[in-house]
Amino acid sequence: MPPPYGEIADLLKKGEVVPFLGAGVNFGARPAPSAKWDAKESNFLPSGVELSRFLADMSNFPAENDDEITDLAKVSSYFVETSARRRLRERLHDIFDRDFEPASIHNYLAEVGRNTPLLIVTTNYDDLTEQAFNRLGLPYDLVIHPTDRKDVEASVLWWKHGIQEPEVVPPNQLFIDLKNTNVIYKMHGTVDRATAKWDSYVITEDDYIDFLSRMTGQTAVPAQFMRHFRTRHFLFLGYGLRDWNLRVVLKNLRTVLPTVDEASASSEDDSEEELRSWAIQFRPSDLETELWSARKVKIYDVDINEFVEKMRARGV
Repeated sequence: MPPPYGEIADLLKKGEVVPFLGAGVNFGARPAPSAKWDAKESNFLPSGVELSRFLADMSNFPAENDDEITDLAKVSSYFVETSARRRLRERLHDIFDRDFEPASIHNYLAEVGRNTPLLIVTTNYDDLTEQAFNRLGLPYDLVIHPTDRKDVEASVLWWKHGIQEPEVVPPNQLFIDLKNTNVIYKMHGTVDRATAKWDSYVITEDDYIDFLSRMTGQTAVPAQFMRHFRTRHFLFLGYGLRDWNLRVVLKNLRTVLPTVDEASASSEDDSEEELRSWAIQFRPSDLETELWSARKVKIYDVDINEFVEKMRARGV
């Protein structure tokens, strides 16, 4: 069955959907699905598997099987142990500090943001969403989860539109006018292409453990965002559930998986009042389909560019 394009497009344009962007969305910018990433020559971003293989090669990672080589958190942890955290940041900065072309999904969301303020959540380190908004001259606030500076580790970094330096804000004290402001929330950090000063990457096993610990303690994701999530549909784009860390994140988000306002819900059948959420993933495995279903998220096997094309057909 195809996704309910009309409903998703209409709800998105009403500001009732929170898009979550995973690494898979960047495949939409590749010249061909079969194109392989090369650290020196490619003009598109690596997948998590490709990045893991690159770091494994650079650090001579002692893998016993291919699954270990493609475990980015484990490989990154080994890279830090054999080199340094600073060296890992430098490697990642070199990879992500390039003028990659935004994919159609980034451009589409920016176009929606012209008329409807969006809260866009991404676990990607690149700045393609920001580029898409910049090209349209659209203002947005940027919120980043930091990992690499102890002095701000219990906070989020908040770049108000047009401001060069971020404010350091405890997650539960952040307040943005979401009704009038586009917000890009980078849950797992970002590349800082201007200075590298604020480069931050949730990428090693320790990083994920720290982030998930803070998330469980409700000190990672800003409280305002969590409240916003409760009355919005989720649209997961380009996510696979093979990684344990994403499964744990989703488990914690499950506590705020959208429901309608309790005051308007029927006490006789609350299950019908639960807002639907969707996942768009190209060729998910049977296991991933089961995992999404267990989280009450309807998954659709659709290429990301085809999805955007069908959404555009419904009008931006």
